[in-house]
Amino acid sequence: MRTVTSIRHIEAVVIGASTGAIAALSQLLPPLPQDFPLAILVAVHVPADQPHSIASLLQAKCRVRVKEAEDKEPAHSGTVYFAPPDYHLLVEDDRRLSLSNEEPVNYSRPSIDVLLESAADVYRDSLLAVILTGANHDGAQGARAVGRAGGTVLVQHPHSATARMMPDAALAACPTAEPMSLADLTDLFLSRGRGLLCRP
Repeated sequence: MRTVTSIRHIEAVVIGASTGAIAALSQLLPPLPQDFPLAILVAVHVPADQPHSIASLLQAKCRVRVKEAEDKEPAHSGTVYFAPPDYHLLVEDDRRLSLSNEEPVNYSRPSIDVLLESAADVYRDSLLAVILTGANHDGAQGARAVGRAGGTVLVQHPHSATARMMPDAALAACPTAEPMSLADLTDLFLSRGRGLLCRP
């Protein structure tokens, strides 16, 4: 098992969340500096007809760039890419982002499992996956895929989550996953200067 303190080379971060996502992400993302050295890919369950995008809501709070992902665009460091409502977000072999309107998975589109599984196929052991609060099991199979590929899986501690079903399911599905508080997750993201998160 690769513990948090042994993380040395991460190429990308993927985050999945549902119920309580805005509050959790509002704690996790705003402290990140503008020059954060990684791309962050995020899938959040939102209604297709939601009038305001989560990306626009969070951009006002963040120093990193926050946007909805566009089909075939490359993932750049210092940018948070959200799956648009009603689209799955995937990572292609050339590390470009891809959008799909295929059938919902776990009743969800975007699906956290779809994002994590595609990212695990590409980034393998250089992927960091984070499962946050949520009220269903989406993300559990994706977390398992990341763990099996040698990546690192961190999970918001169920006791601190607005809805604990998603963190509980991820911890049950991925034996190597580690529970952490949002404060500790934020500290880990900010620790890149101490070498925990870095490019090769």
